[in-house]
Amino acid sequence: MALLPDIESLDGGRLLPLVEDFYTIQGEGYHAGKPAYFIRLGGCDVGCSWCDAKYTWNPRLYPPVEVDAIVDRATSCPAQAIVITGGEPLLYPLDMLTRTLHERGLTIFLETSGSHPFTGTFDWVCLSPKRKQPPLEEAFGRADELKVIVETQADFEWAERNAARVGERCRLYLQPEWSVAEAMMPAIVEYVKAHPQWNVSIQTHKYMHIP
Repeated sequence: MALLPDIESLDGGRLLPLVEDFYTIQGEGYHAGKPAYFIRLGGCDVGCSWCDAKYTWNPRLYPPVEVDAIVDRATSCPAQAIVITGGEPLLYPLDMLTRTLHERGLTIFLETSGSHPFTGTFDWVCLSPKRKQPPLEEAFGRADELKVIVETQADFEWAERNAARVGERCRLYLQPEWSVAEAMMPAIVEYVKAHPQWNVSIQTHKYMHIP
């Protein structure tokens, strides 16, 4: 796994390794269907074999970009919500980015594995736990939404282990891993019918053929 940039080179979060930023429709989980501006940061030390954003893993491919420039682009479009994703965005100090976005009146959603300490202030946290590097304890208390990727039958037990650690108001989602979605969907549907505290999440953006 590639080494992360020196935190000093990020100037306290004034610079971040930006992979891409774009305006689209949120495709997954609780906020699916809502327009949002995505800020995707480079770097991930989890390394899921089925990851559909492996191009983000090496942050050294993405020179640090000024937060002010990112925010200016975000506020130049009609987006009312921002999704900060990766990679794993909590590898970096996010206080300046989230503070500046909030000052512009934007709502901020975070997508994270929860495997690193939190920085920044968010209006919604989607926690997607990974077996290879499980969430820190603080992540469970921060989660507004728990989204577990289901690749095999064993992932239902993994989902329940994580659900037992989040707060009572946290929304619970099971999402099929894309490459096995057709095969796993019947089992997910039956599981959710038998355990109605769970909801089904699908990657609707892939069906819409949008980023």
